Order: sequence, then structure tokens, then C-alpha cells
Amino acid sequence: MDAPQHFGVTNQTIDQIPLEQCMGPAWVVDLMGIEPRALIQVGDLGPVRDNLRAGDGLLLRTGWSQRADNPSYRNALPRVSRELAQWCVDKGVRILGVEPPSVADVNNIEELTAVHQTLLGGGVIIVEGLANLDQIRKDKLTFMAFPLKVAGGDGAPARAFAIED
Repeated sequence: MDAPQHFGVTNQTIDQIPLEQCMGPAWVVDLMGIEPRALIQVGDLGPVRDNLRAGDGLLLRTGWSQRADNPSYRNALPRVSRELAQWCVDKGVRILGVEPPSVADVNNIEELTAVHQTLLGGGVIIVEGLANLDQIRKDKLTFMAFPLKVAGGDGAPARAFAIED
């Protein structure tokens, strides 16, 4: 989980993020079969685009976690477009969860910085490296991601789980 301090957006560290911001309703967007290096756009959200409300979370199910032992996991990841990052901010997304190790291309510092700064600067909590999203059967659920309380940390491992009501 990234804290706003991670990309210099604010001085808020991981231990200063209130836990109530780390839990709540979330939508799961099925993007299984997405191509390597694909840019995820607002149009890819399908009906979630119209149903999401301020304060909801957004989980992008890509199946990418199944590549964790392959170099493509890091170097060919599908990523959040700048347009989608801004849409998340404008819509008041509380938390954005993705399966790849980053929301943006880790080999493109300009993209990586822009997407992180947009999301974190807009109050969107980022959870990267999620696994087992393929086991989720509902489109909307309760999602929680609780980071280790690392004093002054710009990020931390998080225990993430979903409850299908």
C-alpha cells in the first residue's frame, strides 16, 4: 500500500492513514485476459463506470498475479491510464486495488510519477500486488486492506481481504 509521501504528494505517511479509509464497499471490474502493457481506460470499467459512488473502492481483476514468477509481471504489466487515474479522483474513489506490482509502468518514470501523484494527490489509496481476485464471485463487496503500521513509512505491506456479503 502506498502513502501520499511515496511520491512526494503530501507528508502523510502510511501510519497516518486512518484505518476507516482502508475499508468499505468496493466494485470489482473483470479485466481477465487483458493484454500485456495495456492501458486501462475509463471505458474498460463497463457498468461500474455508472454505478460507482464517491467513497467506493475499485478493484481491477486482471489475473496478473498469476504471473508473479515471470518477468512480465513487472515489465509488461497492464496499467492505469492517466485518464482513469483522474476519473478515480473526480469520482471520489476511496481505494484502488490492482494485481500488478504497480498501477503504472515501472520502467517509465514519467508515467509512474504522473499516475501515482494524480491518485495519491486526489486522496485515492493505492494497493498494489493483490492476489486471488479470481476467487471473487460478486461485482460489489466489502474490501479491506490494512497496512503494517510503519512509523514514517511511504508505504507498507498490507493484509488485504474481501467479504462477499
